Amino acid sequence: MTKGKSKFRIGALYSETGVTANTERLMLAALKFAVSEINAAGGILGEELEIVHFDPGSDVVYYRYLAEELISKHGIHLIFGGYRSSTRMAVKSAVERMNGLLFYPTQYEGFEYSRNVIYGGAVANQNSCQLAEYILETTGSRIAMVGSDYIWPRLASRTMAEQIFLENGAPLTDFFVKLGAPRHEFDEILQKIVATKPDGIFCNLVGSSIVHFYQAYHAFGLDPKQIPIFSLTTSETDVAIMGNKVAQGHVTASPYFQSIETPRNKQVLRNFYEWYGGETPTNMVWEAVYSQVHLAANAMRHCGSDRSSLVRDALMGAEFEAPQGLIKIDADTSHTHLWPRIGKVNAMGQFDILRETINSVRPDPYSPFGCDESSPMRTPLRRARTEA
Repeated sequence: MTKGKSKFRIGALYSETGVTANTERLMLAALKFAVSEINAAGGILGEELEIVHFDPGSDVVYYRYLAEELISKHGIHLIFGGYRSSTRMAVKSAVERMNGLLFYPTQYEGFEYSRNVIYGGAVANQNSCQLAEYILETTGSRIAMVGSDYIWPRLASRTMAEQIFLENGAPLTDFFVKLGAPRHEFDEILQKIVATKPDGIFCNLVGSSIVHFYQAYHAFGLDPKQIPIFSLTTSETDVAIMGNKVAQGHVTASPYFQSIETPRNKQVLRNFYEWYGGETPTNMVWEAVYSQVHLAANAMRHCGSDRSSLVRDALMGAEFEAPQGLIKIDADTSHTHLWPRIGKVNAMGQFDILRETINSVRPDPYSPFGCDESSPMRTPLRRARTEA
């Protein structure tokens, strides 16, 4: 492969400091791992794929500033980054104005389309819809809610409420706290939640607040068999930090869990651990970043360029055998066909997969309802991995 400045370069905006650093460091590792695979296999048309990474420090303002710098000063138009919706919107404003292309990997609230964004995470008909069905079938409709105070949690909580609380009902509680809310702040919140005698709690917290809330729940002596926590965000990364006993018995909806028992997922995990130098929890955004990098590399091979417009055209309808299953970029929405799953944390800190679709589900970012009837959930299913 050629040495020196490559014809094929990508930018990375993942925070190694700040309130979302635990998750974004893992996202950066996924990107670097995928690039290492691509380069080990010959790169792109004989050229190494190069990375230019900046740390935005979990600060929304810096995501936008650094996106502009990647494009204007470094000539990079393909940017991978952002975890929160607020950071996606910050980078989106830059790539739309400067004709870049953002690869955004996180599940989000939907109701958005941009020719300058490739959306790799789940929208409501790929996670919220399935979780709402599961809650109503297994738990009940007396649900309390708690979330972080910004775009994604507020809209995702509203979407969940519209699916669970029919006939003008409302959640028992609807608390929103600042990102990075301290542990003690959740003690009073839990007291108020418990007083409503809920069937369960929908948790839409993000970052370190996830860990603090679950730890407060555990310290309060609550039992997930009686009042389970349901989430779209709580992942293996959070479980590892809070502790297996704290997380055990609670439920998350996601297209990917580390415990998926398929040859493809097992092989990718083995390769990642060898590259990483040991085992570490992976999660939904780790998998999405990994898959998006490979999709982008395939598109660059196809069009012979890293120009955003050419890469975007090559991505429409593109498929990739991801760890979660075969995924595809939807040409109508720039979102991704994904595999919804419901998982419950076990004693080993992994998710036992309770339900999953028999086919991938086409994204519908403009509808909070309508689980794809062509892709029904099936249950019971294979048990989660217990090793690691």
